Amino acid sequence: MPREYPLEKTRNIGIIAHIDAGKTTVSERILFYTGVSHKIGEVHEGEAIMDWMVQERERGITITSAVTTCYWIPGIRERLVPQAREKSKEYRINLIDTPGHIDFTAEVQRSLRVLDGAVVVFDGVAGVEPQSETVWRQANNYGVPHIFFINKMDRMGASFKGSLESIFKKLTHNAVAIQIPIGLEANFKGVIDLIDQKALYFEGDYGERVVEKEIPDELKEEAKEYREKMLEKIVAEDEKLLEKYLEKKENCPGGDISPEEIREVLRQAVLQSRLVPVLCGAALQNKGVQPLLDAVCYYLPSPLDLPPVKGTDPQTNEEIIRKVGDDEPFAALVFKVATDPFVGSLNYFRVYAGHLKKGDTVLNSTTGEKNRIGRLLQMHANSRQEIEEVFCGDIAATVSLKGAGTGHTLCDISQPILLEKPTFPEPVISIRINPETKADQEKMAHALKKLAEEDPTFRVKEDLETGETVISGMGELHLDVLTDRLRREFKVNAATGRPQVAYKETIIKECEAEGKYIRQSGGRGQYGHVYLRLTPRQRGSGFEFVDKIKGGAIPQEFIPAIKKGVIEAMERGVLAGYPLVDMEVTLFDGTFHEVDSSDIAFKIAAVQAVQEAAKKAGLILLEPIMKIEVVMPVEFFGDVIGDLNRRRGMIEETKDRGDLKVVEGKVPLAEMFGYATALRSLTQGRGTFTMEFCNYEKVPENIAKEIVEGKRR
Repeated sequence: MPREYPLEKTRNIGIIAHIDAGKTTVSERILFYTGVSHKIGEVHEGEAIMDWMVQERERGITITSAVTTCYWIPGIRERLVPQAREKSKEYRINLIDTPGHIDFTAEVQRSLRVLDGAVVVFDGVAGVEPQSETVWRQANNYGVPHIFFINKMDRMGASFKGSLESIFKKLTHNAVAIQIPIGLEANFKGVIDLIDQKALYFEGDYGERVVEKEIPDELKEEAKEYREKMLEKIVAEDEKLLEKYLEKKENCPGGDISPEEIREVLRQAVLQSRLVPVLCGAALQNKGVQPLLDAVCYYLPSPLDLPPVKGTDPQTNEEIIRKVGDDEPFAALVFKVATDPFVGSLNYFRVYAGHLKKGDTVLNSTTGEKNRIGRLLQMHANSRQEIEEVFCGDIAATVSLKGAGTGHTLCDISQPILLEKPTFPEPVISIRINPETKADQEKMAHALKKLAEEDPTFRVKEDLETGETVISGMGELHLDVLTDRLRREFKVNAATGRPQVAYKETIIKECEAEGKYIRQSGGRGQYGHVYLRLTPRQRGSGFEFVDKIKGGAIPQEFIPAIKKGVIEAMERGVLAGYPLVDMEVTLFDGTFHEVDSSDIAFKIAAVQAVQEAAKKAGLILLEPIMKIEVVMPVEFFGDVIGDLNRRRGMIEETKDRGDLKVVEGKVPLAEMFGYATALRSLTQGRGTFTMEFCNYEKVPENIAKEIVEGKRR
């Protein structure tokens, strides 16, 4: 079956933003205008197509990233209807709508890993918010070119200029406005296209027709000023265009530069992440989404615009480069695993090279397992369509791939390649969960395994002292949603304990220790003997094991057991039972016995050595620190500041946002449980806050003492 849409007309994009900026509303309008849906699904009514989970519809937020495919012809001035499509002119857009809440940041990260471009949505009143900065940094880390869309221009207090200035101040000076709004708040009517120099109005019951008119007289001066700024930034990216611009500037500023020339140079600058186009609109009022779709086609990359994908040979670790193309050996990355009540598990993957037919066998180069592809699916949120074949650049799903998890590589059996895995943050909060009956216990073990396979930031472990199950995640909401899913999807009745902070332990100085394990029991004994050196590493840099054994003091076959013992000791902790982190463990000496030495003896010796060395190395406790933004009416400012100070908060900045006050700072997570209720009480229900993980810092000694003694959890 031949490819239906050429690679150059394929776009893999994500919608990313701070919570409540309007991502899902933008996605719903895109589905409507591209003819995928015939009714606009509203988030506030619990009918959004992309927010299909029960928990999403109840809470009015996105929890899981949803994938869909739609088609668009740039420059079209009416809503696309399937019957009127000209396939030769269409662009195929694979769209992922991601969550905005920081607790579900893994969904954003794994989506960005497989996307070619992104639309970053901002609230036109708030401008750049804390999570806006986070998702923008994540997009930059993955080298994803993006477009900015300032949404909610119809809201009270909306300011295009203020939002643009917040982008310049907090994100990048490379942003360039290619549109400005016509009116603001209740008077927002449309947008001015600065490239085509036209006013665009959105008519019809759902803004489905875009009507071009002349720029209103009262906005001509402002449009001219913004166009000049736009041209100065764009022409600086191309020598020929710059010469042309300078030659004509005195007589006719920008007059002889065609829209096509501007778009071509702007496109190249976007692909190299040197410029970011800024558009605006009000998705809820059906204004500004069609020009955004045009911009996606004009400026964001196709798979052909990106460099070839790099990977490694699973056997030799040598670098391999796969070119973009359908005729290359197959290579794809599994970026999401989802539990489906009807088909088991769905494995979402992005094809980087080659093509795949239903019935083909692929190699999972991460695990070494081979899988026959029984079904190929094109996803549309939670519904799916059977397809026969996928091509380079496609995003698709398959069913119940044995052993395939997030970040695994699927590839051609004869030409294996291992692609780079996405990395995810560690959980910061835990709760105990206890099944109510024996039957619930069995169901819970199966359900937690399934949820952990889905979510790389969700952890499950047994407390060895109490025998209880402890689950860990990115925040209270994250764990609340997961326990709700346990009850509804997996029919598990379980009681949960109070949330607990994921403290960590670390050392502050270098120390050495000996671990010796000898047991004689009549027959063959046990003998393991190691010397370890523990060295502190930079905060957040993790653990490293270094083997410096010389002269065969310990045979090589015992080294993995020693490393396993080190990791086990670190997971157990020494000071208060929390994991040891951020240190280098060097194995530099030891002895063995020809007959009695074994893996288990060396593992136990390593555990003893780590515990002994850590006690001498000055152990301290670390706690997660959260970045917080609180927005409230000015009359509650003093009370909110006082409350944050009592919670050991450090205020970094206070500013005005219209008639509201905004406080930004850092607060230990341990002090923030129940803050939503406290803030409502302090502000008569008018205050809001957002919080995201920032870093780990040392716990004050008086509080650390209480934690170690078990007086505080």
